[in-house]
Amino acid sequence: MPDFEVVELGSADNLEPGAEAPAFTRPLVTDEFWEDRSLSETSSDEGRTILVFTPMIGSFVAKYIWDELADREWFDRADRVVGVTASTPYGISRFLDENEFPFAIFADPGNDVADSFGIPHDLDGMAGISEPRTAVFALDPELTVEAAWVATEWPEFPDYDALESQLGLE
Repeated sequence: MPDFEVVELGSADNLEPGAEAPAFTRPLVTDEFWEDRSLSETSSDEGRTILVFTPMIGSFVAKYIWDELADREWFDRADRVVGVTASTPYGISRFLDENEFPFAIFADPGNDVADSFGIPHDLDGMAGISEPRTAVFALDPELTVEAAWVATEWPEFPDYDALESQLGLE
């Protein structure tokens, strides 16, 4: 039996296919450095950008998701995979370095990006503290949402096989 309770998050007011992704600029972090970058600067001119929202870095949920995406080699199979989390650049850089993940992740400690995508999750017992729901958005080169998957429970993980089929990554 897990040592945590599954929490119903209910429905989200997330962006749906056809919606324009909101513009944002945040520190984009790798295991080597970080710099302020806009979403449009990280998008792929030739294909889609897969934007992966995870809870705070260091959580088992974030670790499991990035392990799964690395094992499934999304970094080679998708045009561009970029993360977003409510953690600081220092924590993200350490996480990427320790796990040798080939992904870049936006640091959004205020969780404003998740708010703009309609996927914030207020943390129980912590007034004013939130993190993103687990979510995956596929954006076309013009940053229009092509596909979206958003968790309705915590913890919840996507059906990776179904998501890969939907995104054409099989």
